Order: sequence, then C-alpha cells, then structure tokens
Amino acid sequence: MATPKKRRRTPRQLARGVRRRARRAAGRLRRVFWRSLQLRVVTSTMVISVAVVAVLGVFLDQQITTSVLDARERAATSEAQADRNAVLGFLNQPDGETAKRSEPGETIQGDDSPLGQATTALANRAGSASRYSVIICNRKLPGACFGTTNIDERSITERMRTAVTKGEPGRNSPWYGELYYKGRDEPVRGLVIGTRLDTTGAPQIDSGYEIYHLVPLDKEEETLNAVRQMLVVVGVGLVLLLAAIAFLVTRQVVTPVRLTRQAAERLAAGRLDERLKVRGEDDLARLAASFNEMAANLALKIHQLEELSQVQRQFVSDVSHELRTPLTTVRMAADLLYEAREDFDPMAARSAELMQNQLERFESMLADLLEISRYDAGAATLDVDSVDVRDVVLRAVADSEALAERHSTRFDLRLPGEPCMAEMDSRRVERILRNLLFNAIEHGEGKDIVVSVGADRDAVAVAVRDHGVGLKPGEENMVFDRFWRADPSRARTIGGTGLGLAISREDAMLHGGWLQAWGAPGEGSQFRLSLPRVAGTALRGSPLPLVPPEVEMRRTWRGQMTPVLSPAAVDGGHDAGAVTGGGRGT
Repeated sequence: MATPKKRRRTPRQLARGVRRRARRAAGRLRRVFWRSLQLRVVTSTMVISVAVVAVLGVFLDQQITTSVLDARERAATSEAQADRNAVLGFLNQPDGETAKRSEPGETIQGDDSPLGQATTALANRAGSASRYSVIICNRKLPGACFGTTNIDERSITERMRTAVTKGEPGRNSPWYGELYYKGRDEPVRGLVIGTRLDTTGAPQIDSGYEIYHLVPLDKEEETLNAVRQMLVVVGVGLVLLLAAIAFLVTRQVVTPVRLTRQAAERLAAGRLDERLKVRGEDDLARLAASFNEMAANLALKIHQLEELSQVQRQFVSDVSHELRTPLTTVRMAADLLYEAREDFDPMAARSAELMQNQLERFESMLADLLEISRYDAGAATLDVDSVDVRDVVLRAVADSEALAERHSTRFDLRLPGEPCMAEMDSRRVERILRNLLFNAIEHGEGKDIVVSVGADRDAVAVAVRDHGVGLKPGEENMVFDRFWRADPSRARTIGGTGLGLAISREDAMLHGGWLQAWGAPGEGSQFRLSLPRVAGTALRGSPLPLVPPEVEMRRTWRGQMTPVLSPAAVDGGHDAGAVTGGGRGT
C-alpha cells in the first residue's frame, strides 16, 4: 500500500500559520504580563529608565561633542591667526613680490619664493599632517597655489572659496567637511578655517591671497566614539541595575501579597484554619495580622451559620416527618368526606372539594420538603440504570397531557430515530422533565411547547421550549432558587410549591449534569437538561444549544448577538451555549 504524499502548504497558508502562532505567543505574553505585578513593575521601571538614560545620553553626547569641537576650533583659529601673520611677514620681504609660477591646478611645496618659503615654514610649524595642513592660493596669479604635506586641493570646495573671497580680509570662516589627502582613498572628517589675507598695511602685496587651515578631526572622532560607547555601556548597565533594584524592591512587597492571595484562596476553598505568619511591625505585617483576624472572625461566623443551618435543616426534616402522621389521618377523613360530598348541601360539598385539593397540594409540598432535606443532609442517592431517554420523555409527556389539555397547550416532540441510551436514575430524571413541562404549561400562555432530545458520543440532552412571556435579563441565576417567583403578583394556576426547579437542579447535579435556563421578554424561554451517557464521567458539552436556533439566527441577522454566560453561574457546568436570560419560579 502506497504511503500518501504529504500535501505541501502554500505560502499563504504558511504565512497564516505564522501569524496564528505569533498571535498565540503574543496572547500568552499578554496574559503573563497582566497576571504578574512584579513583571509589570520591573517592565515599567526598565521602560522609564531607558527613556531617561537615552535623553541623558543624547544630552551628554551633544555637550561633550560641542566642548571637544569648540576647543579644537579655538586652537585651530589661534594657530591660523599666527600662521597668517607669518605668511604676511614672508610676503613683505623685498624679493617676495611674485610667486613662482606653476601649471594650473598644481600644488607646489618647498619653493624658494617668499610664498614657498612661507609654506615650508608653516609645514615645519605644523609638524605633521595629523595636526593640520595649510593651503595658500592666489587666484589673480595663475598657478600660485601652495600646500603643506600631502593635502589635496579637493578639500577646498567652491563654496568655501566664494565665501572667503566675498568676506572681509582677516575674517575667519570655519566649515566642517571632508578632507582629502594624496595617496589615501578615504576622506577624513575635518575642520577648514579659511580667510583672505589682510594686506591693508602692505599695499605692495597683492590682495588676492587666500589661506586655508585644514584640521583633521579623526582623533576627536575616535575620542567621541569611545565616549559614546562608554555612555551606551554605562546606560545599559544603569538600566539593568535599576531593573534589578526594582525586582528586589517589588519582591519584598509582592511576596507577602502573593502569600496573602494564596492564603485567601485556601480560605475560600474551605480551609478555615489558614493563617499568615506575621513578621515585623510594618504595613505588610499589619496586613497579615488583619488578615488573620478577618479569617478568625469569618471562621467563627461560618461555624455559627453552619450550626444554624443544621438546626434549620433538622427542624424542617423533623417537622416534615412529624406532619406525615397527622396528615395521613386528615387525609383519610378528607377522602371520606370527599367521597360522600354528593350527600351534602352545596356549601359543604364545595368545602370538601377545596379541602381535598389543598390536602393534595400540602402533600406535594411536604414531599418536596422531605426531598430537599435529604439533599441538605447529603442522603440522596441514585438508582442508576441504562435507559432510553426517549422513553423517559414520553412518560413525562404522558403525565403532563391532562394539564396541557386544560390549558389548551399542545406538545411538539422532536425525538431522534435511534435509541439514546444513558445511565441515569429514571425516576429522578422523569421528575425533572415533569417539573419543566409543568413550568412551560404554566407560563406558555397556551402556545405549543417544543420538547427536543439530542445525543452525541458523551452526553444526552432534553430541551423544553415554550413561547410564553419569556424571562427578564438578570434573573437566570434566581430561577432555581427555592420559593422564588419572577412575578409575585401572578397567581399560580397549577398549585406549584416553589421547590420544583430547585429539586430538579439538585437531581441534575446529582447525576453530574447541568440544568440551564434561557429566556428573553417576548421570545419565550427554554430549559435544557444535559446528562453524561456514563454515570460518574465529567460532562464537557451538550448536544443541544441552549439558545433556540431560530432566535440565534434572528439575532445574528440583526447584528445583536446575545452575550454569553457561563453555565457555572447556573449549575457549575462548562458549556459555551449558556447565554444571559431570565428566570422564573414554579
């Protein structure tokens, strides 16, 4: 059998995968950042430190650069003044009226003319090209251009010459630019100080002489680069040092806070003996002492409430059991009176009927109270068997048919064609469904009730949908509370006890399942029961949506998606299908 070739991914798919992984990594980093106070403080300290060090570094670099260049410019200006006087002295010699001719563009060194002698003298004063070079030119005398060392005339731009020619004699004009040397390919950053020779006191000398002092700044550049490197190293070290200081300082604060959080979590989990160690007398120590005092008071209050709750549960259980004997006697007498009501006068016969109805309701309430007391005492158990959910639904619907006929309500059953087997206590599940159906009939306003059954590999679900008054937002958590009613002024029509949905939720949780409610004003409501197929396994999802598909589609078209509410708010489950709705009691 040939091995199928692995399909190659297109560049677009690769790019999409890279973006997806980058988003995941960014999401993880964001979660870590916002969950760690210490990381946020250290990061903020580093960002602020980098900004401050960068500003200070730029400022210091500018100040140092300005100081070094200004000092070099002042020294070069002083040397240029002295060299200018020396050149003027050579030109004032009796035999220095003309300069030796040269070919156009040629730089002559060491000539015997006064200008050549001046150039040689300036070269000797400069010592080497690393200190400075001098170029002396006279445009009125073609070829009269002398330069010290191996300086290239390209170092003097036309812009510099124009500025010197138009400037006042003896006035220095500094420029920063590139210096070119013969025999070297790369130019050198340097300073050029140009001036026109002041021949006011020596009319015998031509006034067209230009003197340029070219000062290389390569050593200054090396010094400034070294200073910049040092500033960078010191700045990085300072930022890291500040980050380490912030880490150590925040650790002293965050560690006690983290210990307090962990202790609070253990306290919330039921470990009421959890306490913090108190060290020192600072604010954190007082916080630990206050936490311990709060934990002690909370443990005391919880213990008192547990005792009170135990007394209340015991009282309800005892009263419920004690009422059964007199209720049985009253029930027997009421049955005799009810059966003989035809022999009574109309008023007595009606009284017998009312007493019979109220006794039935009283018995139902007493049975519910006894059931609730079993849950409170932790004595409720399951009689698990593998059954078909469809059969349980049909039995619950059959029990509700008579009540549905009195309210002109019809059931719309939507059952799968295949068996939906699950391990459950059929008696308790059937009671849950009867409560849901009675609740839908009570509030369905005579409209059809849809009963849906769904199943997947791990779970089964039953949804009961009515099209009645609906549920108000914010009441979905209260719908399963004991004796709670959405509208206290609304009279009950089926004589509910107010405990049906509370017992139904306890039955669902006993199975490890969920009982959830959805509703909206004008949209009706839907209750969904989700149970695992195998008893004792965790329920991860439901095969039926909590929001009716037609409502979800309508809201999607309108662009008004219903906000999602975790089922944990209702019954501790984990299903993304639960949305904000309302609730009502039975």
